[in-house]
Amino acid sequence: MVATKGACVTSSRGPVRIGNCSGFYGDRLAAMREMLAGGELDYLTGDYLAELTMLILARDRAKSADRGYAKTFLTQLEESLGLALDHGVRIVANAGGLNPAGLADAVRGLADRLGLSVNVAHVEGDDLIGRADEFGFGGALAANAYLGAWGIVDCLAAGADVVVTGRVTDASVTVGPAAAHHGWGRTDYDRLAGAIAAGHVIECGAQATGGNYSFFTEIADLTHPGFPLAEIHADGSSVITKHPGTGGAVTADTVTAQLLYEIGGARYANPDATLRVDTVELSDDGPDRVRISGVRGEPPPPTLKVSLNSVGGFRNEMTLVLTGLDIEAKAELVQRQLETSLTVKPAELEWTLARTDHPDAGTEEAASALLRCVVRDPDPANVGRQFSSAAVELALASYPGFHATSPPGQGQVYGVFSPAFVPAADVPHVAVHGDGTRVEIPSATETVELAPVPPPDVPEPLGPGPVRRVPLGVVAGARSGDKGGSANVGVWVRTDAQWRWLAHVLTVEKLRELLPETTDLPVTRHLLSNLRAVNFVVEDILGHGVAYQARFDPQAKGLGEWLRSRRIDIPEELLP
Repeated sequence: MVATKGACVTSSRGPVRIGNCSGFYGDRLAAMREMLAGGELDYLTGDYLAELTMLILARDRAKSADRGYAKTFLTQLEESLGLALDHGVRIVANAGGLNPAGLADAVRGLADRLGLSVNVAHVEGDDLIGRADEFGFGGALAANAYLGAWGIVDCLAAGADVVVTGRVTDASVTVGPAAAHHGWGRTDYDRLAGAIAAGHVIECGAQATGGNYSFFTEIADLTHPGFPLAEIHADGSSVITKHPGTGGAVTADTVTAQLLYEIGGARYANPDATLRVDTVELSDDGPDRVRISGVRGEPPPPTLKVSLNSVGGFRNEMTLVLTGLDIEAKAELVQRQLETSLTVKPAELEWTLARTDHPDAGTEEAASALLRCVVRDPDPANVGRQFSSAAVELALASYPGFHATSPPGQGQVYGVFSPAFVPAADVPHVAVHGDGTRVEIPSATETVELAPVPPPDVPEPLGPGPVRRVPLGVVAGARSGDKGGSANVGVWVRTDAQWRWLAHVLTVEKLRELLPETTDLPVTRHLLSNLRAVNFVVEDILGHGVAYQARFDPQAKGLGEWLRSRRIDIPEELLP
Protein backbone atom coordinates (compact mmCIF):
# COMPACT_ATOMS: atom_id res chain seq x y z
CA MET A 1 0.00 0.00 0.00
CA VAL A 2 1.04 3.61 -0.53
CA ALA A 3 -0.27 6.33 1.73
CA THR A 4 -1.60 9.33 -0.15
CA LYS A 5 -1.31 12.96 0.76
CA GLY A 6 -4.70 14.02 2.11
CA ALA A 7 -6.19 17.44 2.52
CA CYS A 8 -6.29 19.06 5.91
CA VAL A 9 -9.23 17.80 7.96
CA THR A 10 -8.64 19.67 11.18
CA SER A 11 -10.84 18.33 13.93
CA SER A 12 -12.86 20.26 16.45
CA ARG A 13 -11.71 17.87 19.16
CA GLY A 14 -10.25 19.21 22.35
CA PRO A 15 -6.54 19.30 23.10
CA VAL A 16 -4.58 16.08 23.09
CA ARG A 17 -2.51 15.36 26.21
CA ILE A 18 0.88 13.95 25.29
CA GLY A 19 3.36 13.05 28.03
CA ASN A 20 7.03 12.13 28.02
CA CYS A 21 8.69 9.41 30.10
CA SER A 22 12.25 9.34 28.74
CA GLY A 23 14.77 11.91 27.58
CA PHE A 24 17.65 9.51 26.88
CA TYR A 25 18.65 5.86 27.03
CA GLY A 26 19.24 5.50 30.77
CA ASP A 27 16.63 7.94 32.06
CA ARG A 28 14.49 7.25 35.13
CA LEU A 29 13.01 3.75 34.79
CA ALA A 30 10.04 4.56 36.99
CA ALA A 31 8.97 7.51 34.84
CA MET A 32 6.69 5.48 32.55
CA ARG A 33 4.64 4.15 35.43
CA GLU A 34 4.68 7.52 37.19
CA MET A 35 3.28 9.24 34.13
CA LEU A 36 0.58 6.62 33.56
CA ALA A 37 -0.52 6.58 37.19
CA GLY A 38 -0.12 10.29 37.92
CA GLY A 39 -2.86 11.85 35.82
CA GLU A 40 -4.80 11.96 32.57
CA LEU A 41 -2.98 11.28 29.30
CA ASP A 42 -3.92 10.35 25.75
CA TYR A 43 -0.42 9.41 24.61
CA LEU A 44 2.86 8.70 26.32
CA THR A 45 6.08 9.22 24.39
CA GLY A 46 9.73 8.45 25.00
CA ASP A 47 12.95 9.66 23.40
CA TYR A 48 15.75 7.11 23.79
CA LEU A 49 18.12 8.05 20.97
CA ALA A 50 21.08 10.38 20.70
CA GLU A 51 24.16 10.44 18.50
CA LEU A 52 26.20 8.54 21.08
CA THR A 53 23.33 6.10 21.68
CA MET A 54 23.25 5.16 18.00
CA LEU A 55 26.91 4.13 18.23
CA ILE A 56 26.22 2.09 21.38
CA LEU A 57 23.30 0.33 19.69
CA ALA A 58 25.35 -0.26 16.52
CA ARG A 59 28.04 -2.05 18.51
CA ASP A 60 25.30 -3.98 20.29
CA ARG A 61 23.79 -5.04 16.97
CA ALA A 62 27.21 -6.07 15.69
CA LYS A 63 27.32 -8.68 18.45
CA SER A 64 23.89 -10.07 17.56
CA ALA A 65 21.38 -9.21 14.85
CA ASP A 66 18.60 -9.56 17.43
CA ARG A 67 19.89 -6.54 19.37
CA GLY A 68 20.17 -2.87 18.51
CA TYR A 69 17.23 -1.42 20.43
CA ALA A 70 16.82 0.22 23.85
CA LYS A 71 16.26 -2.70 26.21
CA THR A 72 15.16 -0.47 29.09
CA PHE A 73 11.97 0.30 27.16
CA LEU A 74 10.94 -3.32 27.65
CA THR A 75 11.80 -3.10 31.34
CA GLN A 76 9.50 -0.11 31.67
CA LEU A 77 6.71 -1.78 29.70
CA GLU A 78 6.81 -4.90 31.85
CA GLU A 79 5.29 -3.03 34.78
CA SER A 80 3.37 -0.43 32.78
CA LEU A 81 1.85 -1.96 29.64
CA GLY A 82 -1.26 -3.22 31.41
CA LEU A 83 -1.71 0.15 33.10
CA ALA A 84 -1.49 1.93 29.74
CA LEU A 85 -4.14 -0.35 28.24
CA ASP A 86 -6.42 0.10 31.26
CA HIS A 87 -6.18 3.89 30.96
CA GLY A 88 -6.48 3.95 27.17
CA VAL A 89 -3.05 5.57 26.77
CA ARG A 90 -1.20 4.82 23.55
CA ILE A 91 2.61 4.69 23.61
CA VAL A 92 4.96 6.08 20.95
CA ALA A 93 8.74 5.78 21.36
CA ASN A 94 11.87 5.79 19.20
CA ALA A 95 13.37 3.02 21.35
CA GLY A 96 13.60 0.78 18.28
CA GLY A 97 16.99 2.32 17.49
CA LEU A 98 18.62 0.18 14.80
CA ASN A 99 16.11 -2.65 15.10
CA PRO A 100 12.51 -1.38 15.41
CA ALA A 101 11.09 -4.62 13.98
CA GLY A 102 12.99 -6.57 16.62
CA LEU A 103 11.68 -4.36 19.39
CA ALA A 104 8.10 -4.64 18.07
CA ASP A 105 8.41 -8.44 18.20
CA ALA A 106 9.86 -8.24 21.71
CA VAL A 107 6.91 -6.08 22.85
CA ARG A 108 4.50 -8.65 21.42
CA GLY A 109 6.35 -11.39 23.25
CA LEU A 110 6.18 -9.40 26.47
CA ALA A 111 2.44 -8.86 26.01
CA ASP A 112 1.91 -12.58 25.48
CA ARG A 113 3.77 -13.38 28.70
CA LEU A 114 1.66 -10.83 30.55
CA GLY A 115 -1.58 -12.14 29.02
CA LEU A 116 -2.34 -8.86 27.30
CA SER A 117 -3.77 -8.21 23.84
CA VAL A 118 -1.76 -5.39 22.25
CA ASN A 119 -1.62 -3.98 18.72
CA VAL A 120 2.07 -3.21 18.13
CA ALA A 121 3.27 -1.37 15.03
CA HIS A 122 6.64 -0.01 14.00
CA VAL A 123 8.24 2.47 11.62
CA GLU A 124 11.34 1.66 9.60
CA GLY A 125 13.37 2.89 6.63
CA ASP A 126 15.81 5.20 8.40
CA ASP A 127 18.62 2.61 8.45
CA LEU A 128 20.80 3.30 5.39
CA ILE A 129 23.85 1.23 6.33
CA GLY A 130 23.01 -1.30 3.60
CA ARG A 131 23.31 1.53 1.05
CA ALA A 132 26.50 3.00 2.47
CA ASP A 133 28.41 2.66 -0.82
CA GLU A 134 25.56 4.26 -2.77
CA PHE A 135 25.56 7.32 -0.55
CA GLY A 136 29.30 7.46 0.05
CA PHE A 137 29.14 6.46 3.71
CA GLY A 138 32.16 4.18 3.59
CA GLY A 139 33.45 3.05 6.97
CA ALA A 140 30.28 3.86 8.88
CA LEU A 141 29.10 1.42 11.50
CA ALA A 142 25.66 3.03 11.53
CA ALA A 143 23.96 5.41 9.09
CA ASN A 144 20.49 6.57 10.03
CA ALA A 145 18.33 9.24 8.44
CA TYR A 146 16.10 11.35 10.66
CA LEU A 147 12.53 10.50 9.61
CA GLY A 148 9.45 12.52 10.45
CA ALA A 149 6.06 11.83 12.01
CA TRP A 150 3.84 10.53 9.21
CA GLY A 151 4.71 6.87 9.64
CA ILE A 152 3.65 7.23 13.27
CA VAL A 153 0.41 8.91 12.16
CA ASP A 154 -0.34 6.00 9.83
CA CYS A 155 0.30 3.40 12.54
CA LEU A 156 -1.96 5.21 15.00
CA ALA A 157 -4.70 5.59 12.38
CA ALA A 158 -4.54 1.80 11.90
CA GLY A 159 -5.26 1.28 15.60
CA ALA A 160 -1.82 0.68 17.12
CA ASP A 161 -1.61 0.72 20.90
CA VAL A 162 2.21 0.86 20.81
CA VAL A 163 4.33 2.35 18.03
CA VAL A 164 8.10 1.93 18.08
CA THR A 165 10.37 3.62 15.59
CA GLY A 166 13.98 3.84 14.60
CA ARG A 167 15.72 7.18 14.12
CA VAL A 168 12.93 9.74 13.87
CA THR A 169 13.55 13.27 15.08
CA ASP A 170 13.11 13.77 18.81
CA ALA A 171 10.01 15.93 18.28
CA SER A 172 8.37 13.47 15.84
CA VAL A 173 7.11 11.19 18.62
CA THR A 174 5.01 14.16 19.76
CA VAL A 175 4.09 15.52 16.32
CA GLY A 176 2.73 12.12 15.23
CA PRO A 177 0.11 11.77 17.98
CA ALA A 178 -0.90 15.45 17.65
CA ALA A 179 -1.36 15.19 13.88
CA ALA A 180 -3.27 11.91 14.21
CA HIS A 181 -5.56 13.33 16.91
CA HIS A 182 -6.38 16.57 15.11
CA GLY A 183 -6.38 15.29 11.53
CA TRP A 184 -3.73 17.69 10.30
CA GLY A 185 -2.49 17.52 6.72
CA ARG A 186 1.04 17.47 5.37
CA THR A 187 1.02 21.20 4.58
CA ASP A 188 -0.43 22.43 7.89
CA TYR A 189 2.95 23.93 8.62
CA ASP A 190 1.95 26.35 11.37
CA ARG A 191 0.14 23.60 13.29
CA LEU A 192 2.94 21.10 12.73
CA ALA A 193 5.54 23.66 13.80
CA GLY A 194 3.54 24.30 16.97
CA ALA A 195 3.69 20.59 17.75
CA ILE A 196 7.42 20.55 16.96
CA ALA A 197 7.92 23.33 19.50
CA ALA A 198 5.93 21.42 22.11
CA GLY A 199 7.75 18.20 21.27
CA HIS A 200 11.12 19.90 21.54
CA VAL A 201 10.20 21.16 25.01
CA ILE A 202 9.06 17.81 26.43
CA GLU A 203 11.47 15.50 24.55
CA CYS A 204 14.18 15.77 27.23
CA GLY A 205 11.95 14.83 30.13
CA ALA A 206 12.62 16.67 33.37
CA GLN A 207 14.69 19.36 31.66
CA ALA A 208 11.32 21.07 31.10
CA THR A 209 10.29 20.78 34.75
CA GLY A 210 13.36 22.21 36.45
CA GLY A 211 16.11 19.72 35.67
CA ASN A 212 19.44 21.23 34.52
CA TYR A 213 17.89 24.66 35.08
CA SER A 214 20.14 27.64 35.82
CA PHE A 215 17.93 29.10 38.55
CA PHE A 216 17.28 25.73 40.21
CA THR A 217 17.56 27.20 43.72
CA GLU A 218 14.27 29.01 43.12
CA ILE A 219 12.36 25.74 42.74
CA ALA A 220 10.80 24.65 46.00
CA ASP A 221 11.02 20.88 45.44
CA LEU A 222 13.46 19.46 42.92
CA THR A 223 14.14 16.21 44.79
CA HIS A 224 12.07 14.15 42.37
CA PRO A 225 10.81 16.35 39.50
CA GLY A 226 7.82 15.17 37.54
CA PHE A 227 8.04 14.57 33.81
CA PRO A 228 6.37 17.04 31.42
CA LEU A 229 3.32 16.80 29.22
CA ALA A 230 1.94 18.98 26.44
CA GLU A 231 -1.71 19.81 25.85
CA ILE A 232 -1.70 20.45 22.11
CA HIS A 233 -4.69 22.22 20.57
CA ALA A 234 -6.09 21.95 17.05
CA ASP A 235 -4.44 25.22 15.98
CA GLY A 236 -0.98 23.96 17.04
CA SER A 237 -0.78 26.03 20.21
CA SER A 238 0.00 24.14 23.38
CA VAL A 239 0.31 24.29 27.14
CA ILE A 240 3.32 22.69 28.79
CA THR A 241 2.54 21.31 32.23
CA LYS A 242 3.05 18.30 34.50
CA HIS A 243 0.90 16.03 36.63
CA PRO A 244 -0.43 17.65 39.83
CA GLY A 245 1.49 16.96 43.00
CA THR A 246 4.76 16.11 41.28
CA GLY A 247 8.07 17.80 42.03
CA GLY A 248 9.83 20.43 40.00
CA ALA A 249 8.16 23.34 38.25
CA VAL A 250 6.97 24.45 34.82
CA THR A 251 7.60 28.15 34.27
CA ALA A 252 8.29 30.42 31.32
CA ASP A 253 11.97 30.19 32.23
CA THR A 254 12.13 26.37 32.37
CA VAL A 255 10.37 26.25 28.99
CA THR A 256 12.65 28.94 27.53
CA ALA A 257 15.70 27.01 28.66
CA GLN A 258 14.53 23.87 26.88
CA LEU A 259 13.52 25.76 23.72
CA LEU A 260 17.12 26.98 23.50
CA TYR A 261 18.55 23.47 23.87
CA GLU A 262 20.56 22.22 20.88
CA ILE A 263 19.17 24.66 18.32
CA GLY A 264 20.75 27.04 15.84
CA GLY A 265 19.13 30.18 14.53
CA ALA A 266 15.62 31.36 13.72
CA ARG A 267 14.85 28.22 11.69
CA TYR A 268 14.73 24.76 13.28
CA ALA A 269 14.38 22.32 10.39
CA ASN A 270 12.45 19.08 10.84
CA PRO A 271 11.30 16.52 8.24
CA ASP A 272 7.64 17.58 8.60
CA ALA A 273 7.98 21.35 8.88
CA THR A 274 10.50 24.06 9.66
CA LEU A 275 9.84 25.68 13.01
CA ARG A 276 10.40 29.43 13.11
CA VAL A 277 11.82 29.69 16.62
CA ASP A 278 11.76 33.47 16.36
CA THR A 279 7.94 33.41 16.32
CA VAL A 280 7.46 31.40 19.53
CA GLU A 281 5.55 33.30 22.22
CA LEU A 282 5.33 32.15 25.84
CA SER A 283 2.78 33.19 28.44
CA ASP A 284 1.73 32.00 31.89
CA ASP A 285 -1.44 29.90 31.96
CA GLY A 286 -1.63 29.28 35.70
CA PRO A 287 0.58 27.40 38.18
CA ASP A 288 2.89 24.98 36.38
CA ARG A 289 1.30 25.86 33.04
CA VAL A 290 3.02 27.73 30.21
CA ARG A 291 1.29 28.45 26.91
CA ILE A 292 3.17 28.30 23.60
CA SER A 293 1.46 30.29 20.85
CA GLY A 294 2.07 32.36 17.74
CA VAL A 295 4.24 29.67 16.19
CA ARG A 296 4.81 29.91 12.46
CA GLY A 297 5.96 27.05 10.30
CA GLU A 298 7.46 26.67 6.85
CA PRO A 299 7.94 23.70 4.51
CA PRO A 300 10.57 21.17 5.51
CA PRO A 301 13.91 21.04 3.69
CA PRO A 302 14.18 18.70 0.67
CA THR A 303 16.92 16.70 2.38
CA LEU A 304 17.10 14.56 5.48
CA LYS A 305 19.95 14.66 7.94
CA VAL A 306 21.82 11.39 8.37
CA SER A 307 23.65 10.42 11.55
CA LEU A 308 26.88 8.61 10.67
CA ASN A 309 28.72 6.76 13.41
CA SER A 310 31.96 4.88 12.95
CA VAL A 311 34.75 3.45 15.06
CA GLY A 312 37.57 5.98 15.14
CA GLY A 313 40.20 3.85 16.85
CA PHE A 314 41.28 3.24 20.43
CA ARG A 315 41.59 5.66 23.32
CA ASN A 316 43.17 5.64 26.77
CA GLU A 317 43.90 8.17 29.48
CA MET A 318 45.77 8.60 32.72
CA THR A 319 45.04 11.33 35.24
CA LEU A 320 47.87 12.27 37.59
CA VAL A 321 47.43 14.23 40.84
CA LEU A 322 49.76 17.18 41.50
CA THR A 323 49.63 18.51 45.06
CA GLY A 324 50.87 21.66 46.76
CA LEU A 325 53.65 23.85 45.40
CA ASP A 326 55.25 24.12 41.96
CA ILE A 327 52.26 22.70 40.08
CA GLU A 328 53.37 23.94 36.66
CA ALA A 329 56.91 22.63 37.12
CA LYS A 330 55.63 19.24 38.28
CA ALA A 331 53.39 19.00 35.23
CA GLU A 332 56.24 19.91 32.88
CA LEU A 333 58.53 17.29 34.42
CA VAL A 334 56.14 14.34 34.21
CA GLN A 335 54.98 15.28 30.72
CA ARG A 336 58.59 15.29 29.50
CA GLN A 337 59.33 12.01 31.29
CA LEU A 338 56.31 10.16 29.92
CA GLU A 339 56.69 11.32 26.34
CA THR A 340 60.38 10.40 26.40
CA SER A 341 59.69 6.92 27.81
CA LEU A 342 57.11 5.90 25.18
CA THR A 343 58.74 3.58 22.64
CA VAL A 344 55.85 4.14 20.20
CA LYS A 345 54.13 7.51 20.09
CA PRO A 346 50.32 7.34 19.75
CA ALA A 347 48.78 9.15 16.78
CA GLU A 348 47.26 11.69 19.17
CA LEU A 349 48.55 12.71 22.60
CA GLU A 350 46.84 15.52 24.52
CA TRP A 351 47.70 17.02 27.91
CA THR A 352 45.29 19.05 30.02
CA LEU A 353 46.14 20.63 33.37
CA ALA A 354 43.12 21.48 35.53
CA ARG A 355 44.16 23.92 38.24
CA THR A 356 41.73 22.68 40.87
CA ASP A 357 44.27 23.45 43.60
CA HIS A 358 43.86 26.24 46.16
CA PRO A 359 46.67 28.01 48.05
CA ASP A 360 47.07 27.22 51.73
CA ALA A 361 44.30 24.64 51.43
CA GLY A 362 42.69 23.01 54.43
CA THR A 363 42.52 19.56 52.80
CA GLU A 364 44.90 17.67 50.56
CA GLU A 365 42.25 17.34 47.86
CA ALA A 366 41.73 21.10 47.80
CA ALA A 367 45.49 21.54 47.43
CA SER A 368 45.67 19.30 44.34
CA ALA A 369 45.51 19.82 40.59
CA LEU A 370 44.75 17.19 37.94
CA LEU A 371 46.97 16.50 34.95
CA ARG A 372 45.17 14.47 32.29
CA CYS A 373 46.86 12.73 29.38
CA VAL A 374 44.63 11.34 26.59
CA VAL A 375 45.98 9.21 23.75
CA ARG A 376 44.30 7.89 20.60
CA ASP A 377 45.54 5.54 17.89
CA PRO A 378 44.15 3.11 15.29
CA ASP A 379 46.28 0.36 16.89
CA PRO A 380 45.07 -0.67 20.39
CA ALA A 381 48.61 -1.72 21.34
CA ASN A 382 49.84 1.84 21.03
CA VAL A 383 47.40 3.15 23.64
CA GLY A 384 47.16 0.09 25.88
CA ARG A 385 49.48 -1.04 28.64
CA GLN A 386 52.53 0.30 26.88
CA PHE A 387 51.11 3.77 27.52
CA SER A 388 49.37 3.43 30.89
CA SER A 389 52.09 1.28 32.46
CA ALA A 390 54.73 3.74 31.29
CA ALA A 391 52.92 6.43 33.26
CA VAL A 392 52.75 4.33 36.42
CA GLU A 393 56.41 3.31 36.14
CA LEU A 394 57.31 6.94 36.86
CA ALA A 395 55.76 6.74 40.33
CA LEU A 396 59.05 6.74 42.27
CA ALA A 397 61.09 8.72 39.77
CA SER A 398 59.08 11.85 39.08
CA TYR A 399 57.61 14.81 40.98
CA PRO A 400 57.07 14.66 44.76
CA GLY A 401 53.67 13.33 45.75
CA PHE A 402 53.14 11.40 42.49
CA HIS A 403 49.93 9.37 42.32
CA ALA A 404 47.25 8.59 39.75
CA THR A 405 43.48 8.37 39.93
CA SER A 406 43.36 4.88 38.36
CA PRO A 407 45.57 1.85 37.75
CA PRO A 408 47.02 1.14 34.29
CA GLY A 409 44.60 -0.39 31.82
CA GLN A 410 43.95 -1.19 28.18
CA GLY A 411 42.60 1.29 25.66
CA GLN A 412 38.93 1.38 24.70
CA VAL A 413 37.20 1.86 21.37
CA TYR A 414 36.06 5.39 20.65
CA GLY A 415 33.55 6.57 18.09
CA VAL A 416 33.43 9.33 15.51
CA PHE A 417 30.24 11.12 14.51
CA SER A 418 29.66 13.02 11.30
CA PRO A 419 26.46 14.37 9.73
CA ALA A 420 25.41 13.89 6.13
CA PHE A 421 22.40 14.90 4.05
CA VAL A 422 20.51 12.92 1.42
CA PRO A 423 17.42 13.73 -0.68
CA ALA A 424 14.30 12.94 1.31
CA ALA A 425 12.84 11.14 -1.70
CA ASP A 426 15.74 8.65 -1.63
CA VAL A 427 14.95 7.45 1.90
CA PRO A 428 12.20 4.86 2.46
CA HIS A 429 9.70 5.63 5.19
CA VAL A 430 7.57 2.61 5.98
CA ALA A 431 4.79 2.10 8.52
CA VAL A 432 4.41 -1.57 9.45
CA HIS A 433 1.05 -2.32 11.03
CA GLY A 434 0.46 -4.93 13.68
CA ASP A 435 -0.97 -7.33 11.07
CA GLY A 436 2.16 -7.00 8.93
CA THR A 437 0.69 -4.58 6.38
CA ARG A 438 3.41 -2.31 5.03
CA VAL A 439 2.54 1.25 4.05
CA GLU A 440 5.00 3.43 2.17
CA ILE A 441 4.95 7.00 3.48
CA PRO A 442 5.71 9.53 0.73
CA SER A 443 8.32 12.19 1.33
CA ALA A 444 7.34 15.83 1.47
CA THR A 445 6.36 16.91 -2.03
CA GLU A 446 6.34 20.66 -1.55
CA THR A 447 9.76 22.16 -1.99
CA VAL A 448 10.04 25.94 -1.98
CA GLU A 449 12.94 28.30 -1.63
CA LEU A 450 12.49 29.90 1.74
CA ALA A 451 12.71 33.66 1.93
CA PRO A 452 15.45 35.11 4.10
CA VAL A 453 14.53 35.39 7.76
CA PRO A 454 13.69 39.02 8.56
CA PRO A 455 16.31 40.74 10.68
CA PRO A 456 15.59 40.27 14.39
CA ASP A 457 14.18 43.11 16.42
CA VAL A 458 17.15 44.65 18.17
CA PRO A 459 16.15 46.67 21.24
CA GLU A 460 17.51 50.10 21.98
CA PRO A 461 20.62 49.88 24.18
CA LEU A 462 20.54 51.01 27.77
CA GLY A 463 21.90 54.40 28.56
CA PRO A 464 25.09 54.94 30.57
CA GLY A 465 25.11 54.32 34.30
CA PRO A 466 27.08 52.73 37.12
CA VAL A 467 28.07 49.08 36.66
CA ARG A 468 29.24 46.29 38.92
CA ARG A 469 31.52 43.40 37.93
CA VAL A 470 29.61 40.23 38.83
CA PRO A 471 28.99 36.80 37.27
CA LEU A 472 26.81 36.89 34.16
CA GLY A 473 24.55 34.31 35.81
CA VAL A 474 23.33 36.86 38.35
CA VAL A 475 20.90 38.06 35.66
CA ALA A 476 21.10 35.45 32.86
CA GLY A 477 20.18 31.81 32.53
CA ALA A 478 21.80 29.46 30.03
CA ARG A 479 21.49 26.02 28.52
CA SER A 480 24.02 24.28 26.31
CA GLY A 481 24.38 20.98 24.52
CA ASP A 482 26.07 19.02 21.77
CA LYS A 483 25.31 18.83 18.06
CA GLY A 484 27.86 16.49 16.53
CA GLY A 485 31.22 18.20 16.83
CA SER A 486 29.60 21.54 17.59
CA ALA A 487 27.80 22.93 20.61
CA ASN A 488 25.22 25.60 21.27
CA VAL A 489 24.93 27.98 24.20
CA GLY A 490 21.59 29.71 24.63
CA VAL A 491 21.49 32.64 27.06
CA TRP A 492 18.32 34.39 28.17
CA VAL A 493 17.25 37.11 30.59
CA ARG A 494 13.96 37.83 32.30
CA THR A 495 13.17 41.53 31.84
CA ASP A 496 13.02 43.88 28.88
CA ALA A 497 15.67 46.13 30.44
CA GLN A 498 18.04 43.18 30.85
CA TRP A 499 17.37 42.24 27.23
CA ARG A 500 18.28 45.74 26.05
CA TRP A 501 21.64 45.21 27.76
CA LEU A 502 22.28 41.56 26.80
CA ALA A 503 21.50 41.95 23.09
CA HIS A 504 24.21 44.59 22.71
CA VAL A 505 26.86 43.33 25.15
CA LEU A 506 26.97 39.57 24.63
CA THR A 507 28.54 39.56 21.18
CA VAL A 508 30.70 36.90 19.55
CA GLU A 509 33.75 38.85 20.61
CA LYS A 510 32.58 39.00 24.21
CA LEU A 511 31.79 35.27 24.21
CA ARG A 512 35.33 34.51 23.03
CA GLU A 513 36.70 36.73 25.77
CA LEU A 514 34.62 34.98 28.43
CA LEU A 515 35.18 31.46 27.06
CA PRO A 516 38.79 31.30 25.84
CA GLU A 517 38.24 27.77 24.45
CA THR A 518 36.19 29.37 21.66
CA THR A 519 38.85 31.90 20.63
CA ASP A 520 39.93 30.17 17.43
CA LEU A 521 36.66 28.42 16.61
CA PRO A 522 33.88 29.54 14.26
CA VAL A 523 31.07 31.07 16.32
CA THR A 524 27.68 32.27 15.06
CA ARG A 525 25.30 34.42 17.11
CA HIS A 526 21.51 34.41 16.73
CA LEU A 527 19.11 36.84 18.40
CA LEU A 528 15.71 35.48 19.47
CA SER A 529 13.90 38.56 20.70
CA ASN A 530 10.63 36.84 21.62
CA LEU A 531 12.54 34.74 24.14
CA ARG A 532 14.89 37.58 25.19
CA ALA A 533 17.66 35.20 24.20
CA VAL A 534 20.97 35.04 22.39
CA ASN A 535 22.00 31.68 20.98
CA PHE A 536 25.59 30.89 20.02
CA VAL A 537 26.66 27.95 17.86
CA VAL A 538 30.30 27.03 18.47
CA GLU A 539 31.65 24.78 15.75
CA ASP A 540 34.26 22.04 16.23
CA ILE A 541 34.51 22.46 20.01
CA LEU A 542 33.67 18.75 20.48
CA GLY A 543 35.97 17.41 17.80
CA HIS A 544 34.37 14.40 16.09
CA GLY A 545 31.39 14.20 18.44
CA VAL A 546 30.57 13.00 21.94
CA ALA A 547 32.15 9.54 21.60
CA TYR A 548 35.42 11.15 20.52
CA GLN A 549 35.66 12.82 23.96
CA ALA A 550 37.70 15.77 22.82
CA ARG A 551 37.21 17.81 25.99
CA PHE A 552 36.57 17.55 29.71
CA ASP A 553 32.81 17.98 29.16
CA PRO A 554 32.31 15.97 25.94
CA GLN A 555 28.61 16.84 25.58
CA ALA A 556 29.04 20.56 26.39
CA LYS A 557 26.36 20.27 29.08
CA GLY A 558 28.26 22.59 31.43
CA LEU A 559 29.36 25.11 28.81
CA GLY A 560 26.47 27.45 29.60
CA GLU A 561 27.10 27.28 33.34
CA TRP A 562 30.77 28.07 32.78
CA LEU A 563 29.67 31.14 30.83
CA ARG A 564 27.28 32.17 33.62
CA SER A 565 30.12 31.98 36.15
CA ARG A 566 32.30 34.46 34.23
CA ARG A 567 32.41 38.01 35.54
CA ILE A 568 31.22 40.90 33.41
CA ASP A 569 30.26 44.55 33.98
CA ILE A 570 26.49 44.69 34.49
CA PRO A 571 24.52 47.93 35.03
CA GLU A 572 23.52 48.20 38.66
CA GLU A 573 19.91 48.96 37.69
CA LEU A 574 19.63 45.40 36.27
CA LEU A 575 20.92 43.60 39.33
CA PRO A 576 18.52 41.96 41.80
